[in-house]
Amino acid sequence: MKLSTNINQLWHKRKTNSDENWCTYLFFAVLRIVLVFIGSGYVHPDEFFQTIEVMNGDHFRLEHVRTWEFNNTMPVRSITLPFLLLRVPWSFLEFAALYMREFLNIEILCSYTYLVFPRLIYCIISFANDWALYRVCSLYSLRYEIRLLALSSSWVMLVFGTRTFSNSIEMALCSLLLYFVAECMIATNTIVYKKEFLEEKYDKATSIGERVKIWKLKNALPTHNFNKIFAMSTLCVVGIFNRPTFLLFGAPMVFYWLLRGMGTKSVTFTDFHLRMLLFCLSAVPSILVFVLCDSLYYKYLTSGEIMTKAVGIDNFVFTPWNFIKYNLDSKNTAEHGLHPKYIHLLVNVPLLYGVLGAIALVSFGQLMIRFFRAEYQGLPRAQSIVGLMSASIFVPLFFLSLINHQEARFLLPLTYPIILLHGPKLLTGFCAQYPFRMEHAWLKVLYEKILCTKASAIYVLKIWYFANIALTVFYGFVHQAGVIPMTQHFEQMVKLKAADQNIHLITSHTYMFPLSFVNIPSTQVVHLNTRTGQRYRKRKDFYLYEYGGLDMSQLIARIRLITSHCELKKETKNFKYRLFLAIPSSLTDDLNLALVQNNATYLHYELRRVFYPHLSTEALPQFLGRHPGIVDPPHWSEDDFQGTCLLEQTPELSFSYVSKQFSSFVHQFGLALYEFELKRNVPKSKRTLTNSKCYT
Repeated sequence: MKLSTNINQLWHKRKTNSDENWCTYLFFAVLRIVLVFIGSGYVHPDEFFQTIEVMNGDHFRLEHVRTWEFNNTMPVRSITLPFLLLRVPWSFLEFAALYMREFLNIEILCSYTYLVFPRLIYCIISFANDWALYRVCSLYSLRYEIRLLALSSSWVMLVFGTRTFSNSIEMALCSLLLYFVAECMIATNTIVYKKEFLEEKYDKATSIGERVKIWKLKNALPTHNFNKIFAMSTLCVVGIFNRPTFLLFGAPMVFYWLLRGMGTKSVTFTDFHLRMLLFCLSAVPSILVFVLCDSLYYKYLTSGEIMTKAVGIDNFVFTPWNFIKYNLDSKNTAEHGLHPKYIHLLVNVPLLYGVLGAIALVSFGQLMIRFFRAEYQGLPRAQSIVGLMSASIFVPLFFLSLINHQEARFLLPLTYPIILLHGPKLLTGFCAQYPFRMEHAWLKVLYEKILCTKASAIYVLKIWYFANIALTVFYGFVHQAGVIPMTQHFEQMVKLKAADQNIHLITSHTYMFPLSFVNIPSTQVVHLNTRTGQRYRKRKDFYLYEYGGLDMSQLIARIRLITSHCELKKETKNFKYRLFLAIPSSLTDDLNLALVQNNATYLHYELRRVFYPHLSTEALPQFLGRHPGIVDPPHWSEDDFQGTCLLEQTPELSFSYVSKQFSSFVHQFGLALYEFELKRNVPKSKRTLTNSKCYT
């Protein structure tokens, strides 16, 4: 009776924990969708310039920046998948926008829609990771609640799962491929076991009737050799054309699919090679579709050449090969940044997966130690789910570490296997059992105080939550977060400006500016006025100058040059202009100093707006900085910067001083937008002399 009561208590406790984990998962799943609409962080330029920027420009005929990856000479990005994911849905939304504009007088095709709608599509695709994880856990009777909780609460899903990276698509495709392989493995193991069991019974049967019955049962078993072969081959082709690095992630998965059942009487090397041959043949149709679509888009193949049948091998482009050829040249990858070989292992894995990443690396280290000690009994079985997931982590990690350009987002497909293998450790702690071979007092203390379930389970989950929430806030709301609101600001400015006015925007120490979000009709194509039926070409009236991390003195020289050019067009063609400079607000002091040092007496500038929050790692805030609102250029009484200037006294350590410095530090987390104009010949008596302050 007492034993029955204890069992019931344990069961109810497990059920309560499962319900709590499931509710927490649903909370983070909803949060992922919400972040699509409110997240303003800017993780990396590839978030826009490998997908949205080109698709928006092509579909809506907007001014956009087409990066080198989409040049017609040697394109390294396939356009087919972004076309299917973005341009096809855009067509339906454009159709709906037409009716909303006509009958409700509501315009939904704006900068915000161009940003959010593609993110929503990618967010929906990201739930393929959740579904695949749930399915594999169900197949292998694993606890799915804690694994789904670990996946949904990871900042990888909350940030990258809601952004338009090709790496996010690669992650979803790898998760689906792992699910297919895992399902085929368990199906093959089950069928092979039943087949060999029936064959053994058949040999032992004594009567003909019994043998006929067993023979019918064996023939009724479903086939397993080519399960999911077309779906998997198509998935691999899509993954390779999306990002050719999918080869490294997909190779161990496909190998396990080919290897399943090997070592039994029913599966031989003939089956292995036949699977490989049919897998390659099944990939041919999807390869042809991608090559044909890319060749048509990049103008290698035209409809005229198809009609006249003047088609040769040079009329086709294979973008994955161009990608591989480009990245095999170390000079090309060096242009994007060189990294040591250990960055992925020691920096990027812990950055992406935190405590679970560290646990995964330590676990793999233990497996390697057992392997070199010939302790093969302690290794996972080759054709097991643990072996599949371990290979899916460390085979691609090894080969990606050989490349000299390493970014954390390149490892996103490792999310699924790391969560599946090590997700439960968020509840069980580091070690459920004593992990060391030898008995030692210090090792026992280490295990009992830090590693055991009782000691580590308390803080592992807290560390996981804290790290992922902090990284979600940083990359989702702070990092380069002023750029997107600035595009929406200029969208409104372009709508309200005069027809004869040009806008010039200079950016420095920020990520690339997504020009298509300003919603300006392209000047490179001919537009059609649907009301009058007339065709016209738009005059260019928005100019973008991006100078990256240019030195401030050189930046002032560029501003001088652009101002001179604008003045010339104003005098000759009567084009008015407005010139803006966008820099992190932490650089306002440097800007003021550079203007003084370069004797830019004829330039006047004013702070128009600061977009909060914004943090550029190229220009980190300084604690002893200044508030951007009080570092506006002082109104000097003379053009040669000679005049009265209030100097800051030696500070005294007081609450007022500390609070002022803290306020200045906080306000440096912004993107300052300055407007420059040429000083005119205005009488000195009319010049504003108030609020002329200078701080040193």
